[in-house]
Amino acid sequence: MTALALILSFVLLLITALHVYWGIGGIWPGKDQASCARAVVGFHGVDEMPSAGASFAVAACLALATLWPLALEGVFASPFPREGLATTALLIGLVFIGRGVAGFTPWWRRLAPEQPFARLDRLYYSPLCLLIGLGFAVLAISEFSA
Repeated sequence: MTALALILSFVLLLITALHVYWGIGGIWPGKDQASCARAVVGFHGVDEMPSAGASFAVAACLALATLWPLALEGVFASPFPREGLATTALLIGLVFIGRGVAGFTPWWRRLAPEQPFARLDRLYYSPLCLLIGLGFAVLAISEFSA
């Protein structure tokens, strides 16, 4: 399970870094604010990236989630009881699974129809959220059954 925790944390660290990059004004994978927003935000009519504060808030949540699998596996000391870490890991997993499932619903497609986001979401973003959520769930359930 330590390998899963390390992989999960590494992937989340990369996603965290992307949100920090966007927070400081980065425009990849676009050529400007509008094309970047259409690729990574995708909401109907979006023409600019979210504010720096919003990007940093998401990055902070992701950074915390990055640490969770490592704490659960005992890579570093945590003041939280193992049962609490496992329960929270399960909740984090459910959030990611929910986001992943949402990406395949007609409701989400109406909310975020911009291209290339809609295509990238269906091919990469939503499946990645499902995998991250499954990883958290596996770690949490393995802790409960230990």
